[in-house]
Amino acid sequence: MISAPKSSAGGPQASPSNTLFPPRPTGLKGRAAELATLVRAIDPSRPQRLALVGQGGCGKSVLACALGHRVRGAFGGRAHWFRVGAWDARTLAEMLALRFGTLRDRAALYRGLRRYLSAAGPMFVVLDNHEDDRAMAQFLDELRAVPVTWVITARRCLLSGVSIFPVTAPLATTGKSAFPRVAALTKLLRSNPLALDIADALVHSGAATTGGLADWLIDRGVERVRVVEHEDDLPEVSLLVEWAWRRLDGDAKKLLSVLAHVSGDHVGIDSLFALARVGRAGPRAIAQVCRWHLVQEPLQHRFALHAVVRYAIRKNKKTQPEPRRIFEHYVGLLERDPACLELEQSHLFAAMDFAHATSDLDAALRIDRLLRRFDESPPRRAHPSPT
Repeated sequence: MISAPKSSAGGPQASPSNTLFPPRPTGLKGRAAELATLVRAIDPSRPQRLALVGQGGCGKSVLACALGHRVRGAFGGRAHWFRVGAWDARTLAEMLALRFGTLRDRAALYRGLRRYLSAAGPMFVVLDNHEDDRAMAQFLDELRAVPVTWVITARRCLLSGVSIFPVTAPLATTGKSAFPRVAALTKLLRSNPLALDIADALVHSGAATTGGLADWLIDRGVERVRVVEHEDDLPEVSLLVEWAWRRLDGDAKKLLSVLAHVSGDHVGIDSLFALARVGRAGPRAIAQVCRWHLVQEPLQHRFALHAVVRYAIRKNKKTQPEPRRIFEHYVGLLERDPACLELEQSHLFAAMDFAHATSDLDAALRIDRLLRRFDESPPRRAHPSPT
C-alpha cells in the first residue's frame, strides 16, 4: 500500500492545460485524516473499486481530486477524470473509448477497452457524480478484471463489489470549524462545506456580514424541517444562492443560467460568454460570481456549477438558454476543431442525448458524421496505445 506522505502537498502539480485530471484543489480544509486514510487504502498492484458517498456539497469530488494527486505518481501518472452523471452503461464505455482511442463498435466496445486497460498498466480513474446504479454496475462488471482503481463519487451507491467510504462535513465531529470567518454559521448551515464556503466568500468580499446572513437565513426558514424534493435540494445552499441572486447584475445571472442548463461538464470561457450573450461585460460578470464562490473553475478558464447550486438555480429561476442553441454551439465547435474533443467530450455526449430525447434525425445524423470523422482521424490520445 501507499504510505501517507508527511506533507499535505504531495504529488505532482497538474498544469492548467491538463485535461485528464483536474488541478490539485486548493483550500482542502479539515480533510487531512480522511485523505491519509484513503491514501493508505490505495494499492496500485491490487485493482479495487471505492465509492466516496455523502450528501451534496460535503466535499466528495474535492477529496477524490486530492486523492488522485497524492497517488498518481504510484500509477505512473495514469490518472483520469470522467464526469458520469446519469449516463447509461454504453455511454460510459464510449466516453472511455474516445479518451483512449479504442474501438466504439458495439460488439468490440468493452473488448477494446479491456485490451487497452490491461496493457496500459495500473491506472487510477475517478467517475465523478455517479447517479445510475444499474448503469454503473454493468459498466464496472464488464471491466472488473482490468488493473484499474476506480473511485466513484455519489450521493448514494447501492452496488455490491464496491467499498463504501462515507464522506461527512470536515471537522463536523470535532466541534471545530473549517471556516473560522463564519464559524457562527456552522450549526445554522449544518456544517455543509459548500454552504460555508459560499457564506465565507460573501463575508470576505464585504457583501454581507456574518450576523446579517444569520438573520436573513433564519427569517427565511433555514431552521425549519421539511421534505426535500431531491438529493440536491439543500435549503442551506439554495437560500445563499437566493441571497446572492438578488444582488447579481443581469450579465452575471445570464452566466449562471447557462451553467445551470448546460448538460455537459465544465464550460470554456469563450463558450460561456457566447451562450450567455454577455459580450464585453463577460469578464466583469464572471469575476463577480467567482468572487462569491458561486462557480467552480476545475480547469483554467473553464467553469462549472456544483450540482447543488445548479439545482437551486434551475428550480427557482425561469431564465434559461434554448437547448438547441447549446447543441448547435458544441457540435459546431467540434466540427470546426476536432482536436478540442478531449476538453469538450462531455458536451458531445450531451448533444447525443439531446438528439435522442428530441428524436431529431438530422441532429443524430450530424453527430454520426462527426463520430465517423473521429474514427477516421482520431484526436490526440491521452496515452500512446500499448503495444
